[in-house]
Order: sequence, then structure tokens, then C-alpha cells
Amino acid sequence: MLTHEENELLCRVEGDAPMGRLMRRHWVPALLSEQLVENDGAPVRVRLFGEDLVAFRDTQGKIGVLGELCLHRRASLFFGRNEECGLRCLYHGWKFDVDGNVVERVSEPPASGFAGKVKHKAYPTREAGGFIWVYMGPEDRMPVFELPPWAPTLETKISIVKIDLPCNWAQIMEGNIDSAHSSSLHSSSIRPAQVTTAGATATHWTRPSTDKNPRLRVQLTNYGFRYAAIRQPIADAQTHDYVRVTVFVAPFTALIPPNTSYNVTTVIVPKDDVSSYFHLIAWGNDDCIEQETWRKFCVAQVGIDLDDNYRRIARDKRNNYLQDREAMKLGDFTGVPGIPNQDIMMWESMGPITDRTGERLGASDIAVVQFRRLMIDAARKHATDGEAIGLTSPHIAQAELRSYQGIVPKTEDWRKLGASTEEMALIEGMGPDEARAEIAPHA
Repeated sequence: MLTHEENELLCRVEGDAPMGRLMRRHWVPALLSEQLVENDGAPVRVRLFGEDLVAFRDTQGKIGVLGELCLHRRASLFFGRNEECGLRCLYHGWKFDVDGNVVERVSEPPASGFAGKVKHKAYPTREAGGFIWVYMGPEDRMPVFELPPWAPTLETKISIVKIDLPCNWAQIMEGNIDSAHSSSLHSSSIRPAQVTTAGATATHWTRPSTDKNPRLRVQLTNYGFRYAAIRQPIADAQTHDYVRVTVFVAPFTALIPPNTSYNVTTVIVPKDDVSSYFHLIAWGNDDCIEQETWRKFCVAQVGIDLDDNYRRIARDKRNNYLQDREAMKLGDFTGVPGIPNQDIMMWESMGPITDRTGERLGASDIAVVQFRRLMIDAARKHATDGEAIGLTSPHIAQAELRSYQGIVPKTEDWRKLGASTEEMALIEGMGPDEARAEIAPHA
């Protein structure tokens, strides 16, 4: 468990909070490209780390992310006119380009020269992997933008579920890197089967194991960590293991073990201390699941399950997620369809920021404990010397990172499974038990 002070350090991201300052040093996946399809289209509100912003795509297709409130009289630019390469405030007609420059100030005499002396808050942007990204940290520390793990090439096919959730980023991320829960919570959606590797059908996923008590191993890296959940396979259990390797890429990303049809990634972006944008991404080659099919599989379709702002309209805490107790009696484990909805029911039930001082952790929580230690230490280190996890040398390109799942001989070194060439070089220099994390179960 964590102390109250440690929990606050892990969870708080607003204002001058160390965790928020650390996250701002990274390129942040702020919103989906599909939210800004049209040049001169409607602006979109975005909230990141407690800061209210507005995003727009201008006449030439350039993207701006500005502070929402006009620097003149603080009216919202969300209602502004997006026209002729700028966003114009309705109140007095002040107009700003994507870089925050004041390009027109119709309510003031042109001779004053005031427009050239002020600049509206604007953040650098990039577009890749289905997202619009912003950098919100110190200008002189801005890292080079690189393709994310789920978009190793420009041709990669990507399908994204997005849901706006009223709970803290850390408890969502802990759920995404916790492999042990999938054998219980998702047991009706991820089913044991007589297969040789994990698969995907139109209604559920399959995996070649009935083992609900995985052995966990953790390998620390300078971008986060990799960890293996090692289970007994249904076949050849005496000689082989079923290994699922999850990769945590600090601070936002978890690479979930894939199936035969597509890779899976989650991205958690804090809106503020008590709410977050959750993204579940399927990606791969031409046979990767289509966007709308993916959203239907996850029971997260815009216009059906979610509104235009990706907030839930069909099932949430107020209606107990429409949990079907009769379906549970007939064998459905949770009574709630859709893997994300099953997770969300657990995350939200903890409260906006869960109180970790009352937890009693066990051996299956090794990866969760490692995540907490890693990010709390990273926030403290950044507050002390400005170093940001994931931005230090030796650097491994995110597009080279991979998760893994498969049945392998028991003699196989799990750390090499799915590892990039750069990671292999680092692994070769480690001892067999180096960076292994352990935790003693509580009574």
C-alpha cells in the first residue's frame, strides 16, 4: 500500500504537481484526429492536466491548440469563428493563428501596435497514429517527436476506442498493466480454448490457458518496464509455459499482449486530478479490425454507447452499468458486455482517486507495485533535477517496442520475447535475476 503523501504524488497532475510537470515534458496525445477532420471546422474543447484548451484545424490544415479563454476579456474561444487561417473571438473580434499570434484586433486602432506585443497561449502540435499531440513543457526542453508504439509506420492500420472517464489516471493505468485480473474479470470475454495462441473472434478473445494464478516477473527499463505473466498452458504444461509480456511506456502507454489478428495498446491521458481520457487501440496490418467494428466489439460506439464527446450515454455508475444479474446466473461472469465496460465498472467503483492506504496487496500485484514505485520515483527525480523518465539515454525508439504472447519452452528467457534489437543488447548484459521485482503477500 502507499502512504497518503505517496498517493497524492502519484495521482495529482494539476498546476505545479510534480507528476503533471513530468508528463508535460512528453508529447501528449491530446485528442483524436477524427475530432478535427474539417479545415475551418468547429473548434473542440480539450482539458489536459486541469488546463482548459481549444483545438482547431485552420484553412490550410494546420492545427492549433490554444488556451480556451481569449487573452482580451477572457471569453471562450470555443464559440469563435474558425476562418481564414485563424480563430476569431466573437466578443470583440480578436483573431489568433495556430501559434497564438494576434493577427487581427478589430476593436482597437491599427496604429497602436499592441497586437505585436502580446501573444496568446499556444502549444506546439503534431499529428500521428490517429492522434493530435501537444507539447506543454518548457520550450527549451522539447523532445523530438517520434512515432508512437502503435504506429511503427505511416501505413499501420489503427482503430481507436476513446472514453471520457471520471476517475484518476493512475487507477486506470494500473488496471491496464495488471495481467492477473483478466482471468477473472474478463473470463467471459477472454475465454480459455484449445488453441495454440491467443485469438480473436467477432464476439470474444481466446487464450490457451485456464491458469488464473500467473507467476509475474518484471524487467525495469529506462522508459518504464516490461513484465511477464507466466501461466500453465492447456497443452504441454509439463514442458512449456504460456507467457504474456506487457510493456509499460511511461507515462501514458501500456502495450497489451496481442492476438493473431491485431496488437492492442492503451493510452491514458489525465484531464485533471479526477478525470481522464481512456483510449483502447487495435493496430496492425491490413487485416486489423475496422474502426467501427472495434468500437462495436468494445460496446463503445459513438452515437450509441457514447455521445459526440466520448462520454457514456448508455451505461454508467448511475444505472449500475446496466449489469444483467440474470445473465450472470446463466454464466456470464460480470453481466456487463464489452471488455472496457467491465474495467470501467471496477475503476469507477474505487472513487475518483482511490485511497491506497487501505489496500492489502499480494503476489499477483507485483506489476502494479512496480508501476507505483517507478512513477513516484520518477516524479521525485524530475522535481529534484529535471530528468524525465523515457527521455534519457540510451534511448529506444517507441516504434520499436512490442508486447508478446505465446507458448514457449520453460527454458526460454522471457525477457527476450518480443524485445527489440536495442533491448536485446541491454538484456544480454544483465544477470538472470536482475531487475526482478518481488512483493510479499499480506495476510
